[in-house]
Amino acid sequence: MSNIPAELKYASSHEWVRNEGDGTYTVGISDHAQGLLGDMVFIDLPDVGDEVTAGEDCAVGESVKAASDIYAPISGEIVAINEELDDSPELVNSDAFGEGWLFRVKASDESQLAALLDAAGYAESIED
Repeated sequence: MSNIPAELKYASSHEWVRNEGDGTYTVGISDHAQGLLGDMVFIDLPDVGDEVTAGEDCAVGESVKAASDIYAPISGEIVAINEELDDSPELVNSDAFGEGWLFRVKASDESQLAALLDAAGYAESIED
């Protein structure tokens, strides 16, 4: 059973979103997704200042098993990236919802959050 924190929102493509309360949102991949990918060996993150569009790929996670696109769950400007992942991509595996976060985005349209899943909806989506 995957860890699915109730306070987060989720995309069906396995990204999570945490509201930081200042118009920015932290994004990562779910515990379920990191488990499927296996041991992460490299994460290619967007650059600070990049504009991302909800549903479009904006990063790549490479594991011992495969490379996988990571999608922007909401549109906006990248305001921070987790530089720790350059040297320690395994943080995504060991702490998917904490130290393994990927990037922060300043939302251009916060109404897009309504299209994301809550924890129960995400749990249901990964049972299939």
